[in-house]
Amino acid sequence: MPTQDALFGSSEPPQAGSATAGTGAGVASTVPLAERLRPQHIDEVVGQRHLLAPGRPLRVAFDAGRLPSMILWGPPGVGKTTLARLLAGATGSHFIVLSAVLSGVKEIREAVEQAQTLRRAGRSTVLFVDEVHRFNKSQQDAFLPHVEAGLFSFIGATTENPSFEVNSALLSRATVFVLEPLDDSDLGQLLDRARAVLHGPLLDPQARELLINFADGDGRRLLNAYESAASAHPGVQQLGPEQLEAAIGRMMRRGDKGGDVFYDLISALHKSVRGSNPDAALYWLARMLDAGMDPRYVARRVVRMASEDIGLADPRALRLALDAAEVFERLGSPEGELSLAQAVVYLAVAPKSNAVYQAWNTVQDLVRRGGTQPVPPHLRNAPTRLMKDIGLGKDYRYAHDEAGGYAAGEVYLPPELAGQPFYRPVPRGLEHKIGERLAELRRLDEEARKTR
Repeated sequence: MPTQDALFGSSEPPQAGSATAGTGAGVASTVPLAERLRPQHIDEVVGQRHLLAPGRPLRVAFDAGRLPSMILWGPPGVGKTTLARLLAGATGSHFIVLSAVLSGVKEIREAVEQAQTLRRAGRSTVLFVDEVHRFNKSQQDAFLPHVEAGLFSFIGATTENPSFEVNSALLSRATVFVLEPLDDSDLGQLLDRARAVLHGPLLDPQARELLINFADGDGRRLLNAYESAASAHPGVQQLGPEQLEAAIGRMMRRGDKGGDVFYDLISALHKSVRGSNPDAALYWLARMLDAGMDPRYVARRVVRMASEDIGLADPRALRLALDAAEVFERLGSPEGELSLAQAVVYLAVAPKSNAVYQAWNTVQDLVRRGGTQPVPPHLRNAPTRLMKDIGLGKDYRYAHDEAGGYAAGEVYLPPELAGQPFYRPVPRGLEHKIGERLAELRRLDEEARKTR
């Protein structure tokens, strides 16, 4: 039967478990820092507030002591194993861990037998399957009758999209919860806890920013890097970026050849794309990947570039960037990296426009500073007789019934903002045609107003 070994974790979970956060005081220093910081209560978990805040779904399950079968989908180092262990502890369940990398049907069968034995003894079981997407269809199917019968609560963890990687039959019997990368605030909080546990060195502001950027939302990565840096500089009170990079090793050093830290590489890639230089863009992309940067992070930056710098000058750029990110998720490294290179080259040679980016920033700033403007009466909804009687919706012109499908002269902004343009298309790519269309519509508006 499954026991604590390379395949199976502790059969009796503490009232906690996480790769992201916890106090861990008093644990032997030979235990990795990430393990020492596993929380002892759900309140100690860093991040995932959309699932763990009061009233949110996993917090409700934890407080109620009721555990549905679920899939935890998220990137590495965000607490998937943590949450599984905490939830098992909250229900008082026996906790069995299977690794889909190392396990097969034999181990699944042994886990089922153990759960059956525990049920006869009046014990409930939580079966946690790490990297469930690595199980094939027949292996995933082996869980179905036991999940259906309630033999155990099933928790699968995956870094891949479960829509593609988990059988639909198993997916229909489990609730999918999406875990998000830890943000900078979460990582900073985790870093402070790590320093307190290790009694380690402070990081100066630049080194702290460097380490948080390097972690890229992965709590385990942050903790491993800080532990390495602290071990490499015993007795040092504060570390700067050079000491941090020297301690972390090849990944950080190679990302800093020539003196530029890794966020400078990101800047160089973005500016090369914006500057329509595909050769430079490919070079900086190769530098980033060779430095060990997470290609998923690179993919997110590429998607951002498509929105910020190409925009509606070539709307296909955003779709291609998203496709490249999806291809990488399906293929992984190194095969999937070619899709990122393809997207970067396309973005570099595409016509450029930041008109939507500028318009969005302008409108956001206006809304923040300008207070709340009421919706003009003719644009308001009037589902009741009373609302119609007081004039709501009156004189609204249905554009489809107007000549050319356009209600010339109609006003859609509050009176204080009428006529103020936010979006100004550039004379490049598709936006050149968009600009011509908007100019024609404004001409029709002017003619309509003159005849009133």
